[in-house]
Amino acid sequence: MAREESPALRRGWTTGACAAAASRAAFAAMLTGRFPDPVAIRLPRGGIATFPLALAELSDTGARAGVVKDAGDDPDITNGALIIAETAWAAPGSGIGFVAGEGVGTVTRGGLSLAVSEPAINPAPRALIRDMLIDAAAEVDAPAPDVTVTIAIPGGDRLAEKTMNARLGIIGGLSILGTTGIVLPYSCASWIHSIHRGIDVARAAGLDHIAAATGATSERAVQRLYDLPDHALIDMGDFVGGTLKYLRRRPVARLTIAGGFAKLAKLAAGHLDLHSARSRVDLIWLAGMLGELGAEPAALSTARAANGAAEILGVAGELREALACAIAARAREVALATICGKSAVEVAIVDRQGGFLARVGA
Repeated sequence: MAREESPALRRGWTTGACAAAASRAAFAAMLTGRFPDPVAIRLPRGGIATFPLALAELSDTGARAGVVKDAGDDPDITNGALIIAETAWAAPGSGIGFVAGEGVGTVTRGGLSLAVSEPAINPAPRALIRDMLIDAAAEVDAPAPDVTVTIAIPGGDRLAEKTMNARLGIIGGLSILGTTGIVLPYSCASWIHSIHRGIDVARAAGLDHIAAATGATSERAVQRLYDLPDHALIDMGDFVGGTLKYLRRRPVARLTIAGGFAKLAKLAAGHLDLHSARSRVDLIWLAGMLGELGAEPAALSTARAANGAAEILGVAGELREALACAIAARAREVALATICGKSAVEVAIVDRQGGFLARVGA
């Protein structure tokens, strides 16, 4: 489902890896009086990564260190952001605790891997930070640390407006993410992660109807139609397969899939990744469907020579609605087969103005 990484593309580091590096540097300075620069961390699946420090401040009560995130060649909105960790001594026996600083969100809805009111620092980055602090203590024969770690991303609240965090109930900033520490260019891992977490939040809220849309226009149309709350909306983009396969394991009672004619024509043909680099509309097949519906020879001839799905829909004339309904019906069959029938499924095809061309399974 993820786009193959080109050998020419450079890998980057997750916010979790950057936070772990900054945390280790800050805590090492508390223990030794100096900051390791660059600072090295062990990655969760093996290997060592090193990070230069962009910030290093030591005080009587703790230390702050910062790392600028390098996402490699991935179009990550947090690329270039400063990830800051501030470490301070905590009560003896309290262990390692976490606080959301500036630009890091707080969880306000159930269904995520973190409890409500917890800082949005995911479990894998927390585990990595803990491991790095324990390692830093062991290097100087210090006992297991009792430390509070505050993670901040200046400007993170503004960056979060470009994410799905608010819909997930993560308020006030970004999430600290990453299971491997490594960002693979164009893997779209964070998008797929958000899809899964959105489904989790909807289920935890007890919603019996969610809508997964390929774009903003179709999403708004379905939300208006059913008056759905924001946390019932799943911005699945091209990842219909990732959405359906996750729902197969964690079903909801009712699912509406909404999108444009061309995207859903791909789903109707059995494609589960709708990105133009991974699947294409079978125009000959689509023209054949128009023929099965009884298109006039002239229209059929034009359809067979068409350059895109929209052109075929345009020449369908009075069969336009019938063609859209046929595509919606086949897309619904593919979705039901993928989800193993665990949810009632509706497929809605939406035009560019937000009107419905077809709704099947409503």
